[in-house]
Amino acid sequence: MGDPAGIGGEITINAWAGRSDGTAPFFVIDDPGRLSDLSRRIGVMTAIKIIQSPGEARDVFPHALPVLGNALSVAAVPGKPDPANAPAVLSSIETAVRLVMSGDAGAVVTNPIHKKTLYAANFPYPGHTEYLAALAGDNIIPVMMLAAGGFRVVPVTVHQSLVEALKSLNTGIITEAGLITHAALIRDFGLPHPRIAVAGLNPHAGEGGAMGSEEDQIIAPAVAALTEVGINAFGPIAPDSLFTPQARDTYDAALCMYHDQALIPIKTVAFETAVNVTLGLPFVRTSPDHGTAFDIAGTGQASETSLLAALDLAAAMVRYRASANP
Repeated sequence: MGDPAGIGGEITINAWAGRSDGTAPFFVIDDPGRLSDLSRRIGVMTAIKIIQSPGEARDVFPHALPVLGNALSVAAVPGKPDPANAPAVLSSIETAVRLVMSGDAGAVVTNPIHKKTLYAANFPYPGHTEYLAALAGDNIIPVMMLAAGGFRVVPVTVHQSLVEALKSLNTGIITEAGLITHAALIRDFGLPHPRIAVAGLNPHAGEGGAMGSEEDQIIAPAVAALTEVGINAFGPIAPDSLFTPQARDTYDAALCMYHDQALIPIKTVAFETAVNVTLGLPFVRTSPDHGTAFDIAGTGQASETSLLAALDLAAAMVRYRASANP
C-alpha cells in the first residue's frame, strides 16, 4: 500500500496498466475502493478485482488488478497524510511479510511510506528496512542496497543523523555489511565472484591520516577481515572518485559509510530506475527508490518507472534464489 496519501496507489495502477508480457504477476494489498476512486481521478480506467487469497492473482492479473482487501480507517486525501490510516499501512506490510514467509507470495515489493505520519502513530522503527527485519524474526540484520542495473551501493549506516552515523561506525558493522552484501550478490544477483569496493569516510580517503584517521583505524581493518575470508573487497577508496563510470566498472557493489554517500550518486545517475533492496532477509524485498511525493499525489503525474523496476528486480532475485536451491 504505502502511504495512501502518496503516489503509491497511482504508480501501482499505472504499473498494471503498463504491464508487458514479461511483467511478473503481482497483487496489491490495499483498499479496493481507494484504488477505484484513484483510478478515476487520474484517468487510468483500471479493472480492479478483489481476491480472497494470493493463489487467485495469477489468473486475475491478465484481466484486472488483483487486490487483497485492506480497509482504511478514513478516506485518503492525496497529498494529506493522516495518522489515522497508519494501522492500515502497517497491516499491509505485516500481511505481505506473513504471505511471503508462508510461501503464498514470492516476494514483497513495498510502496513508499511516510515515516513522520507513522511516528505520530507511535511507530517505533526508523523505517521500512528495520521494520521488515523485526517482522522476519530474531537475529536478522538488514542491509539496505540501492541498485540500478550493475550500479549497486550499500550504506553501512542508514537512518541516522550524520553525527550519530559517524559515532556508530566501526570495523565490526562494516565487516558485517560486507559479508551480507557478498552473500546477497551471489544468491540474489547471480554473481559467483562479486567485487566489493569500500569507500573511505574522509576527503581523499584520509590522505594518509592528514584528513582523518578512520580509514586506517576502522575501514582498512574491515577490508582486511573481508579479504581474509576470501571476499574480493578492496579499499578504502577516495569517495570523490568512486562513482565515476570508469570506477563503477571495477566493482559489483560499493560499500559506503553513510546514507548520503551512497544515495546521492545513484539517485543522480538513475533516479527513475534505481531500486531499494533489503539484503539479509529470508525473503526478497524491493521498493521504488523514491518517496511519497505528496506534492504531485493524485494528479496523474507520478511515474511508475521505479516501481516497474522494483517488480522486475524482485522477480529476477526470486529466480536466482530458486536456481541456487533447486
